[in-house]
Amino acid sequence: MNPDLDRLHPYPFEKLSSLKAGIRVPGHLRSISLGIGEPKHPSPDFVKQVIADNLDKLANYPSTRGIDELRQAIADWATRRFSLTPGTLTPEHHIVPVNGTREGIFSLVQSVVDSSRPATVVSPNPFYQVYEGAAFLAGATPHYLACDAAHDFIPDFDRVPTSVWEDCQVLFLCSPGNPSGSVMPRKTLARVIELADRYDFIVASDECYSELYPDENNPPEGLLQTCAAIGRDDFARCIVFHSLSKRSNLPGLRSGFVAGDASVLAGFLKYRTYHGCAMPIHNQLASIAAWQDEDHVRENRAAYRAKFEAVVPILREVMDVDFPDAGFYLWPETPFDDETFARELSAQQNVHVLPGRYLSRTVDGHNPGENRVRMALVAPVDECVEAAKRIVTFVRNYQP
Repeated sequence: MNPDLDRLHPYPFEKLSSLKAGIRVPGHLRSISLGIGEPKHPSPDFVKQVIADNLDKLANYPSTRGIDELRQAIADWATRRFSLTPGTLTPEHHIVPVNGTREGIFSLVQSVVDSSRPATVVSPNPFYQVYEGAAFLAGATPHYLACDAAHDFIPDFDRVPTSVWEDCQVLFLCSPGNPSGSVMPRKTLARVIELADRYDFIVASDECYSELYPDENNPPEGLLQTCAAIGRDDFARCIVFHSLSKRSNLPGLRSGFVAGDASVLAGFLKYRTYHGCAMPIHNQLASIAAWQDEDHVRENRAAYRAKFEAVVPILREVMDVDFPDAGFYLWPETPFDDETFARELSAQQNVHVLPGRYLSRTVDGHNPGENRVRMALVAPVDECVEAAKRIVTFVRNYQP
């Protein structure tokens, strides 16, 4: 077996299951899960209809690079959404469809890391665990950058030692952040690009929450948008990941894309032709319909906005919590340690959240996820409100 498999950590939800082993939840209270970030809003009917209308495509092998129409739809959407210079993000050279961002992130790292020399993959901390697992299995070493409240939950890139940048081959960004929801401003993204040029590494920006934001007139900036703003129309050293899972409530479609630097994507596509992960054609056709429609996305944002507006004032009665810049998570401080909070909240109120330390690593004695929990506001609004009220009752009545 590959010895690097032994370096992989259990996923956060495995740790949560172990934490809650043996507890008895109150049977008179319905279970409400705020722990898993799985969208629960209805998937668009018109997308489902496209799949139903194209089931005959099951008889056809899909190509790894995807059909021309899908790559064109993605190029059109990204160019509009991120104010790119028209014609610079080409469907021929700058876009590769993938089966969701997790699969795309993992395979990109395998295709770009050169483990014959010192290889570091730099990641925010807390982070989406596939960043770390992809690094281990590519023969690289992860390096974690703390995301604390003192720096708006964004890494302080100017404090990273030169030695780390010298060995860096991939820097992961997550904006809007998981779990904080913080959005990196243009100034920070431009600084990251400057560092990539100086030390010759790839910036890989996970932007799968980019379409869930509270202000319709102020969408989060993306990495390619910063490239366009500074005249970097070749997107050199810059790669972004996008998905329909959160934007369109289609996590089961497993549809997303990777876009950016054409020279990086050429090698990525070559890797994927051996990886055997082409998107089924009926899913590609359904994806075209989703990328071409914004009405359902605006409705989706409105539904999340209503939940935040209802839940945050309730939780503020007992917790330090604020509205995120974007995304569908809350990242509140807990009045006592996060593991005890999550376990006892399940046991006493049948409400389930994820301890923050399970999303983070301890570096130099500091874990930036400790004494926080991640709450995913994916349940219907009435369940989210009920969960918030139960959390208030729990905190007020808890006795160690």
